[in-house]
Amino acid sequence: MRERIEYAAAWLLLKTIGAMPRPLARWAGARTAALLLWMRPGLRRAAMENLHLAFPEWSNKQRRAAICGMVRQLGWMGAEFAHFPRYTKKNIDRIVLLDGFENFASAQARGKGVLFLTGHMSAWELAPFAQALFGYPLHFLARAIDNPRVDALVTRYRCLSGNLPVEKNQSARAVLKMLAAGGTVGILADHNTLLAEGVFVDFFGIPACTTAGLARFALHTGAAVVPGFLHWDAALRKYRLCFEPAVELVRTGDDATDIRESTQRFTRMVENYVRRYPDQWLWLHRRWKERPPGEPPIYRD
Repeated sequence: MRERIEYAAAWLLLKTIGAMPRPLARWAGARTAALLLWMRPGLRRAAMENLHLAFPEWSNKQRRAAICGMVRQLGWMGAEFAHFPRYTKKNIDRIVLLDGFENFASAQARGKGVLFLTGHMSAWELAPFAQALFGYPLHFLARAIDNPRVDALVTRYRCLSGNLPVEKNQSARAVLKMLAAGGTVGILADHNTLLAEGVFVDFFGIPACTTAGLARFALHTGAAVVPGFLHWDAALRKYRLCFEPAVELVRTGDDATDIRESTQRFTRMVENYVRRYPDQWLWLHRRWKERPPGEPPIYRD
């Protein structure tokens, strides 16, 4: 019964917001996101703690402003997601501008596949969706939502532009096959990872357990790792999907060193974007939850 209720609520929300004109939908999304965060004091506290760690020189006023901006971005992403059925190859350029696409094209031309390094910036769900509408579909790693009905609904929206999902916990063989065929795989690489699955690298000067899978795939296959981040450009009133040159991997001959140092380079790319657009990154996530052996927890709860 609970699964059916959750599915009905998710379906109704998507249909309601999706039927609104886009400006109204984005306004409603931002208001809804603000209300939901107000109802979750633990998440607000986590965001403030993260901003204290990343920007210790900031005032609380600056941190609150960044959180307000982040909440607005989350609400807008909800509205964009609900409008996915309306976006097509003919109108996507009114919403998203490609920037530095030659970097992606150059990496793709190498013929060994592309690993699309990205993070939870702005309306991150829109980035792969738009990329597919521009003519370059990809596979994306995603962890299944607990409610299978809601998961199927969300997956259907994500795949409307031609992308295909890969279950995150069963991804290794599938990703290797896709890269061998010259395909593109998108990986969000900016969240806390369990110690068994990651390596510790610096993120804002603090050791953060980060997925090692991206480096392992790249080092094993020779696939290019191309950073691609979406952000809202207030001057243009559009999103920019920015592609950076492929990240050069570290190859010393020692697997552990190569994985750790390459992962550090990927994480530095994420940090650079977060520093440029601090009000557009997902600060709600406890990024430094996993600690090196022997270190005390960072968060209070």
